[in-house]
Amino acid sequence: MPTTPVTAANSSSNGAQETIMLELVDEHGNTIGTAEKLSAHQPPGRLHRAFSVFLFDEQGRLLIQRRALGKYHSPGVWSNTCCGHPYPGEAPFAAAARRTHEELGISPSLLAEAGTVRYNHPDPASGLVEQEYNHLFVGLAQSAPRPDPEEVGETAFVTPAELTERHGEAAFSAWFMTVLDTARPAIRELTGSAGGW
Repeated sequence: MPTTPVTAANSSSNGAQETIMLELVDEHGNTIGTAEKLSAHQPPGRLHRAFSVFLFDEQGRLLIQRRALGKYHSPGVWSNTCCGHPYPGEAPFAAAARRTHEELGISPSLLAEAGTVRYNHPDPASGLVEQEYNHLFVGLAQSAPRPDPEEVGETAFVTPAELTERHGEAAFSAWFMTVLDTARPAIRELTGSAGGW
């Protein structure tokens, strides 16, 4: 992983617990400040920049992940390929590529912007709130995932029908359907009409 001024400023080299800062934004996505990650998610939540990634294999199946049980927010639930928060000053595209590699051990190809969505999703289990201005990206996963077990409990490639079945049976993140539905036009452009997305 290349070191940039942004990632270097936000990494800890002495093993101490690092303070992760998020970029606060207004309703139009303009940066207005920063906040510590956990505090930004305390009710009622503070609107901050985020990203969500949707990667597909050559058969047009979506790579989803079950979040590790040790995650402080939405542990053990299924969600999209990767999601997270850019560091303050980090471009959402760069953050999306960085976190996909850190969490899943893959570098996405043909990663493209798929719009933005603003939402407010409380998480009943943790009591935390997702007030996010979310940048969406779609692309291809052309190598097998090698998940970091501290981040990801399980992965699966699913067709639209398999996703519908799984979504009816298993717990998914509160934001999953919001980001998926917003990204669908870009997903269809990437996977083609035969993909069924």
